[in-house]
Amino acid sequence: MLSVNCVSKSYDKVLAVDNLSFSVKPGDIFGLLGLNGAGKTTTFRMILGLIEPDSGSITLNGEKIDYSVTNKIGFLTEERSLLVKMTVLEQCLFYGTLKGMSRDSIITKLDILLERFGISDYKNRKIKELSKGNQQKVQFITAIINDPVLLILDEPFSGLDPVNVELFKSVIVELSKKGSMIIFSSHRMEHVELFCQKILILVKGRTVLSGDLNKIKKNYERMNIFIKGDIDIDKLSKIDGVLGISHNNDEYVVNIKNDSIINSVFKAISKCNVTKFVVNEASLNEIFLASVGEAYEG
Repeated sequence: MLSVNCVSKSYDKVLAVDNLSFSVKPGDIFGLLGLNGAGKTTTFRMILGLIEPDSGSITLNGEKIDYSVTNKIGFLTEERSLLVKMTVLEQCLFYGTLKGMSRDSIITKLDILLERFGISDYKNRKIKELSKGNQQKVQFITAIINDPVLLILDEPFSGLDPVNVELFKSVIVELSKKGSMIIFSSHRMEHVELFCQKILILVKGRTVLSGDLNKIKKNYERMNIFIKGDIDIDKLSKIDGVLGISHNNDEYVVNIKNDSIINSVFKAISKCNVTKFVVNEASLNEIFLASVGEAYEG
């Protein structure tokens, strides 16, 4: 288990991380979220042992993280960190060797992963000759080639089309099923909702919301009703508990305070020509914006 316990870190007079605590168990996919400057990168660097916290502790399976433990960790950075004049093979041999792998085991694992990602033909091509999407695949391969116990993914879907997002997702889920602990960070909340079971939202280094994602969504009472048809917007907007109405493509989205308002909305449009009436929980994006906004206002 990864345990981050009451960790704080300052740079001069700036408090980057403020008394942060969370844990990630084997098989967990944990979403660490926040705006730019929220403290995510500092947290990653402390977990990797690149910088020391001012206070608190970070352990992986009960051990302090140092160079004896980092071979068990994989990290995909938000920025490209590939050496573009190297071939794909040379790049993976370099990273695999840093992780304590033998040349034969690196090549064996690399061949499997290149085939999985559909880029076997690029094994001896230089990184700079690859598209951004294929460079991202190579970067992901370097992060998982050592079958990491802990995998940190910072914006892993950058530059990927929807088909490759699904491919990455399937590999990430497989790793979690094998017992890897995965920390996932993204500004795209719909990506987080794909597979994160637990999340934590940081604002200015401080936790403003954390817990099981399904429970968070249930406890966030606001809901959305998606309606297609000819409806009286003025009539709906006057219902107590209707917080707002927006028009999205060919349907209306009615934001309501909680589920007790559903019947009132349904009665108001019951005599209208309606072809769709669907009630959904608030999206993680709405919850994120509300949590971050409240923290800044506070």
